[in-house]
Amino acid sequence: MEFKGIHHVSALTASASNNFDFYTEIMGMRLVKKTVNQDDVSVYHLFYGDEKGNPGTELTFFEIPMAGRTREGNNSISATSLRVPSDQALTYWAERLDQHGVEREDVKERAGRLTLAFRDFEGQRIILVSDENNEGVAGGRPWAKGPVPPEHAIIGLGPVQLTVPNAQPTVQVLTELMGFRRKGQYASPAQGQPDIVVFETGEGGTGAEVHVEERTDLPRERLGRGGVHHVAFRVEDEEELKAWIQQIGAVGFPNSGFVDRYYFRSLYFREPNGILFEVATDGPGFDTDEHVDHLGETLALPPFLEGKREAIEANLKPLNTKR
Repeated sequence: MEFKGIHHVSALTASASNNFDFYTEIMGMRLVKKTVNQDDVSVYHLFYGDEKGNPGTELTFFEIPMAGRTREGNNSISATSLRVPSDQALTYWAERLDQHGVEREDVKERAGRLTLAFRDFEGQRIILVSDENNEGVAGGRPWAKGPVPPEHAIIGLGPVQLTVPNAQPTVQVLTELMGFRRKGQYASPAQGQPDIVVFETGEGGTGAEVHVEERTDLPRERLGRGGVHHVAFRVEDEEELKAWIQQIGAVGFPNSGFVDRYYFRSLYFREPNGILFEVATDGPGFDTDEHVDHLGETLALPPFLEGKREAIEANLKPLNTKR
């Protein structure tokens, strides 16, 4: 078995309002679902994506208002990538980020692609990746009503980077358990550290890669605002998910078992370096309970939380997403 690619990445923010402003107004992504963390309904869970929030395009944020800033280090998802259509789009984004005062690096090549790394207002590590020569998993379709021209707009998630003190056990899980293939490597930006190794799954390409960075010079990361909570990988349906549950359980990894997130079904487990992985189905999707033209405009709750709506809304700071 192998995955279809990356399904979503979930990170932490201390301010849902500022997060919404940044990712919709500056980054031009669509808020496709405004809901709550199903494991802690006192905080928002915001989903951004393409026009429909298709699998492989979703960057999500849990709001934890009092969260301290992430202390970066090992045992972490140390960078999230967002795909853009072309090399030329990166020139547009360099200018746009400068206009909005966003901290960024210069355009540089990573793993054979042009990229542009930057940080959001909380220090979240993001890398824009050109899809110009992509031959793997197709990207999504930008929201037509967004502020960024479609020819430059974000079309999905690119590679995720894992930073670990010892790469061997993580690599073993990726290749022997999860079906990833080693694709290549490129030089680490950290002097004296091993090359970053690229692994791919499914059709491969920009939307189906994990980059593993081994760093022997870093402390363990302390997760807070501006950090990444987990990465999810795509499977077609519940039948395939259940096969993965059986396979992961058979090798003795503690895991969540089957979890119904309503918009998709999931399994969670941690690889040996402590990074949280999720396996998630492509459906049912975010238009299950809202018309596609009005995604993200109001607070959406799955049926098993609907009876608690009044209490949930009373504990949430109002977030105006009808703009």
